[in-house]
Amino acid sequence: MATLSDFGAFMERFILHPPQQLPLKGLTFAVKDIFDVEGYVTGFGNPDWARTHGAAVSTAPAVLAVLNAGATCVGKTVMDEMAYSINGENKHYGTPTNPCAPDRVPGGSSSGSAVAVSAELVDFSLGTDTGGSVRVPAAFCGIYGFRPSHGIVSTTGVTPMAQSFDTVGWFARDPIILNRIGHLLLQLPDMDPVHPNRIIIPDDCFQLLSIPSDRVTQVLFKSLEKLFGVVFPGEVVKHINLGDYVNDRVPSLKHFMDKSNEQKEYNIPSLVALSSSMRLLQRYEFKNNHGDWVLSIKPDLGPGISERIWEAIRTTDEKINICHTVRNELHAALTSLLEDFGILAIPTVPGPPPKLQTEATKLETFRVGAFSLLSIAGVSGFCQVTIPLGMYDNLPVAVSLLAKHGSDGFLLNLVESLYVPLKEQIKIAESMNY
Repeated sequence: MATLSDFGAFMERFILHPPQQLPLKGLTFAVKDIFDVEGYVTGFGNPDWARTHGAAVSTAPAVLAVLNAGATCVGKTVMDEMAYSINGENKHYGTPTNPCAPDRVPGGSSSGSAVAVSAELVDFSLGTDTGGSVRVPAAFCGIYGFRPSHGIVSTTGVTPMAQSFDTVGWFARDPIILNRIGHLLLQLPDMDPVHPNRIIIPDDCFQLLSIPSDRVTQVLFKSLEKLFGVVFPGEVVKHINLGDYVNDRVPSLKHFMDKSNEQKEYNIPSLVALSSSMRLLQRYEFKNNHGDWVLSIKPDLGPGISERIWEAIRTTDEKINICHTVRNELHAALTSLLEDFGILAIPTVPGPPPKLQTEATKLETFRVGAFSLLSIAGVSGFCQVTIPLGMYDNLPVAVSLLAKHGSDGFLLNLVESLYVPLKEQIKIAESMNY
């Protein structure tokens, strides 16, 4: 019943409290200089690009999402020119210092975003990952990095590199924040961690490592066993030769096989072919996106970057249709391998970060191995998380877990759950130096 003090205005009195505190309030972040931020020029890692482009008229949705969730942006970060490297060296703006190994590259192309997190300058950061540009700097800088399933997070307002592979990724020092960002950007519901029903260990991929593979696999296994309170039986843990599996299940790769590579110890021929397919399509799409600008402006480009960009400009459409067939075949093959709650554990990269200003020819063996591993998620479109495993010989160690397309929440929850047992196992491994 209305009272005199209500002035007869109310049918019923009650109180609705405002929504809970914004989920990211109090956190700071930085963004790679590939994201549009209203009022600022998106520099794309190159001063000629910045000079020939105006300020953005709107902010990328991925950036807006974390801003609207209460996080504070503190600036843009250095990146490799036009996102065309995994080293992290930029001749124009300098190379961000790797906090884990100051004489080593930080990894790229999201170099500054990874360094800002690793150096505790921000709580998290946004980057992009086309060929490995979140996963590599995360591994090199000793932090967590997440490449979501392809096409799940909006890339609107992000300067494209190659749309068939471009993803918006993010970095954090711990998987709790990593998961919070993921739940926000992926709009995931809250759910309990799910026990993986199969853990695939590709022994041939771990043979690419330049450090003892046990330093990676044992830390991971013991952490999983402690988390779930079981010793995983043989039907859960499956050791395979991934190169043979891919060779059998992705027949279109025969168009990219190089006989000269088959006998080299550091190569897995089918994964090298997978990498070749990925990089061809990447070059072709880069040319379509930026070829006219490169030809008209003739930008000043750093070593290595220049050669790759001009190679892209010369790319034709030969074999491009086959590249798309390879993507579809690999997606189907890995979906069959992992099913709903399987994970594939692989080295993120073949070894520790290379030294600064290493000659390109000396980096080639590392690059071949790196792209063989990176192309697995890149071509399939699967989600992948880079997990830091401490230090070995004073250099950072990492491992990656992959899950099928769309299983991002499962993967993020699993990694957050692993945080405590992983810290314990890393401490043991470092004390025993194994």
